[in-house]
Amino acid sequence: MTNSTSTTAAAAGTARAGRREWTALGVLMLPLLLVSMDVSVLYFAIPAISADLEPSGTQQLWIFDIYAFVLAGLLMTMGSLGDRIGRRRLLLLGAAAFGTASLIAAYADSAETLIAARAVLGIGGATLMPSTMALIRTMFTDPGQRAKAIGLWSGVMTAGIALGSVMSGVLVQYFWWGSVFLVNLPAMALLLILGPFLLPESKDPNPGRFDWPSVPLSMAGVLPVIYGLKEITSEGWHAQYVVSITVGLLFAAAFVHRQRTTASPMIDPALFRGRGFAPSVVLNLIGSFAMMGSAYFTTQYLQSVLGKSAMEAALWALLPSVPIGMAAPLATSLVQKGVDRAYVVTAGFAVGACGYALLALADTDSLWLVLVACGVLASGIVMVISQITDLALSSAPVERAGSASSLMETGGEFGGALGMAILGSIGTAIYRHDMPASAPDVARETLGGALAVADRVPGLAATAREAFTNGMQGAAVAGAVLLAGAAVLAARTLRGIRLTDK
Repeated sequence: MTNSTSTTAAAAGTARAGRREWTALGVLMLPLLLVSMDVSVLYFAIPAISADLEPSGTQQLWIFDIYAFVLAGLLMTMGSLGDRIGRRRLLLLGAAAFGTASLIAAYADSAETLIAARAVLGIGGATLMPSTMALIRTMFTDPGQRAKAIGLWSGVMTAGIALGSVMSGVLVQYFWWGSVFLVNLPAMALLLILGPFLLPESKDPNPGRFDWPSVPLSMAGVLPVIYGLKEITSEGWHAQYVVSITVGLLFAAAFVHRQRTTASPMIDPALFRGRGFAPSVVLNLIGSFAMMGSAYFTTQYLQSVLGKSAMEAALWALLPSVPIGMAAPLATSLVQKGVDRAYVVTAGFAVGACGYALLALADTDSLWLVLVACGVLASGIVMVISQITDLALSSAPVERAGSASSLMETGGEFGGALGMAILGSIGTAIYRHDMPASAPDVARETLGGALAVADRVPGLAATAREAFTNGMQGAAVAGAVLLAGAAVLAARTLRGIRLTDK
């Protein structure tokens, strides 16, 4: 037994969701959690994989990175495809692909097989993420209930990234590295069994033809930029990475031009005419910028400055996740009680700025201060993301829900890469400035390089840790200023917009 296709008429209704819809949401959360966890699930598995499969240095990088690259490159394509063929259908196809690729990855006997499986996992992830959000838009037509559901969606996404590294550490310690992929199978099987009965089918009733030329244009616009920003974070501002970003931006401009001129665009420009949609995309990018930019420093701080093992650092990093679970429900409750959404989002950015301000006060022995700062920052950003995601979906027509979701998520990918590149570059510049000219060249490049040769140079480790902390402080000040500016922007652009606005 399945549900018939719903159209814009379904979105126009005001019926409140019942047990069926909330149960369906719970089913959707499991694959969403796993997709977000797969971003970080290889953190502790890579050493075991390297020992077993003996990949080259380049292959090891591709094993780690190809999932995120494929995911980012295909989000817009899959969001638009779901609007055309049906979001439930695409979700179930993606779940089947994700489960199959997980099984292949778990038992891969070569680096090439594992890379290919990770690429298919990225394809599956790109179908699952926008489909889940678009289905929430369809299932929850009551604005208040939709806001609660999207708050849960935001919390699960954030928690998944934090849990991925810890789960991989536990599984690798007690099982073998393939177990980090096998845990995906039960959730995907549950989705495939229950999805046809619990999830309504929904799609655009008049989608027009699918614009195939936009597919390579969208990927060419996204992937070179993500790649360039990611490499700049780790390797510095080398010419080839700047060229990569420039090429990607040129293709992005060509993609935008095609969407504005073709008869059946992949991303309908009319989406941006909704009053809250464009500000939501921009503010979502800034929120992701802040979240990932801080993660670049705090993970290194816990391990390389405080000297925690990888597992210890991952477990400590779970503590800031505790207040995150309360942030989105609090924001939703305030809006439902009549507080202008603009003020709630502004407050979220202000809270995030306070988190960065606390991080700027850290020294080389400030474990609890850093953990509190991370919790405050993440809570503020989750308040922001839960509200602007709800606003973006409410502003978009239900027949464009997949495209709207994919734009928000693609913006988040860009924001995260940009945050790591820019804040990472600020921190690195301060680190290199504070390192003595007499230090070995490798020590002046990175903290990891300094610690690798610290036994040869007395006092080098302490100097490098202090220089890195100074860099983190400088980046935190920049992050606080950015979020303070975002708070002002949110107050100006979101004031007066209500849940029912279209």
